[in-house]
Amino acid sequence: MKLKNYNSQNTKEIIKKLFKYIRPYSGYLYASLIFSVITVAFTLLAPILMGNGIDLIISKGNVDFSRLKRIILVIIAVIAVTAISQWLMNLCTNKLTFHTVRDIRLDAFAKLERVPVSFIDNSSQGDLISRIVTDIDLVSDGLLMGFTQLFSGVITILATIGFMISINFKIALIVVLITPLSFFVASFIAKRTFNMFQIQSIKRGEMTSHINEMITGQKIVKAYNYESESKKRFEKINGELETVSVKALFFSAITNPATRFVNGLVYSGVGIFGAISAISRIITVGQLSAFLTYANQYTKPFNEISSVITELQSAFASAKRVFEIIEADETEQDGGLSTLEKVDGTLSLENISFSYTPDRPLIENLNLDVSQGERIAIVGPTGCGKTTLINLLMRFYDVTGGNIKISGKNITEITRHSLRRSFGMVLQDTWLSYGTIKENIAFGRPDASDEEIIAAAKNAHAHSFIQRLPKGYDTIVSDDSENLSSGQKQLICIARVMLTLPPMLILDEATSNIDTRTEKKIQSAFEKMLKGRTSFIVAHRLSTIKNADCILVMNQGHIVEQGSHNELLSKNGFYSKLYYSQFEKS
Repeated sequence: MKLKNYNSQNTKEIIKKLFKYIRPYSGYLYASLIFSVITVAFTLLAPILMGNGIDLIISKGNVDFSRLKRIILVIIAVIAVTAISQWLMNLCTNKLTFHTVRDIRLDAFAKLERVPVSFIDNSSQGDLISRIVTDIDLVSDGLLMGFTQLFSGVITILATIGFMISINFKIALIVVLITPLSFFVASFIAKRTFNMFQIQSIKRGEMTSHINEMITGQKIVKAYNYESESKKRFEKINGELETVSVKALFFSAITNPATRFVNGLVYSGVGIFGAISAISRIITVGQLSAFLTYANQYTKPFNEISSVITELQSAFASAKRVFEIIEADETEQDGGLSTLEKVDGTLSLENISFSYTPDRPLIENLNLDVSQGERIAIVGPTGCGKTTLINLLMRFYDVTGGNIKISGKNITEITRHSLRRSFGMVLQDTWLSYGTIKENIAFGRPDASDEEIIAAAKNAHAHSFIQRLPKGYDTIVSDDSENLSSGQKQLICIARVMLTLPPMLILDEATSNIDTRTEKKIQSAFEKMLKGRTSFIVAHRLSTIKNADCILVMNQGHIVEQGSHNELLSKNGFYSKLYYSQFEKS
């Protein structure tokens, strides 16, 4: 499963999706609009008051100071109201933006927990991280500028036209007639900018993915002298990002000067015709002053809006990538399915078939019956389907044919939660979450007591090394911690499953990173833990599964042999060849 491709998705559809997240916080939106109107109204009232004040200064010795003082006091009050309303507008805008972005990020992250495992397997981890972190930040920046400057800008333009018409209709008409040219310039550039920003977001995701891979596998990179190749690949991606970024920034950068040129024409037109009107006594000098101020305020939002359009293009391109995650297909819901309550440990596979891609079958017509408490070992060459079989048992993937039954119930008829609760897993690839060792052991049982956690660690032979750590069980660790060896991490994972003790166990090369001496101790602990529990053991070291009740020998998705260790050796077949390839015949 891959991310959906939304090339046909236009800006209107993206805006609709964004407004679904904005709607719960519409109160902030309306409040922001109200305060924006108040801010603009009082901002535009000031030039009229100033113009009236200028008209009171008639000539030397002929100034109406009493009225001038009143006007100055009113101007001070207007400025104070403007400042307060603008602060409240920004407060509402910030609340609206960050609440909206928070919900988008929560939905994107929650979706990653609901998508099938195949979605994660087929997606670049770095790109997913880039979408949830970087792209959503860009959406935040775009919305913040959009709500802050776009609203006030549009209101300023409309209100300014109204004020100018109230002073002189003909001069206002000149402004209105030249205005469409500014819209045309901004629209022409914006259409070309969106595609550039969209490609830029994709390249940024590729870069994040590459950096994540190289940092995660740093030791492998150095061990295989891959530094130069890694650098070449980085330089290639960085070069492509540079090219598209330069183009995107070029188109976005010329928007402002282009609209400023048009705005200069507007201001010049108002100045010329206004001066002629003042000389002809059609308007007063104070009104001309107000008109020039309005012309400047009228054109200013166009410059701001052009910058907002650039930010919004980047935000929409990023939002598109985020919505591709949010709208990805989810794992089929378990609604209406029954819960697996009593697990007796019996399991059957009936003619199951499976393939990751339709054109390449992997498992075909596989049958198996497992009794309660049986220990089933699964062996075979790499790629034969051992781990795939485990994935099918846990419903990380669904079979394409046949049935898997646990305690007589088809696993497609029971909830995934109750199914997975019935299994305990220890994998070859260890995984620790960021937190204390205590929290990692209690991952499957957060309510476990300290005594139970310590007992599980002792059974896993992890207690001694944990005690030697600086803070013991309260030592902070993570999946990439350098303060723990691979073997120690695996012991913690073994302690995790020993704490939960589910009715069935899956051990996929569970002791692969542990030294031989400790492995013998762990095998002894496993013997106690496995007693009475149905277990599946995937192993490459065949010496570790001699005591299995049944060994399934797989090759190319089929069970080619089945039996105990001694029975399979006596057949002198495929298992025998595998075994003696590891141990010389005596």
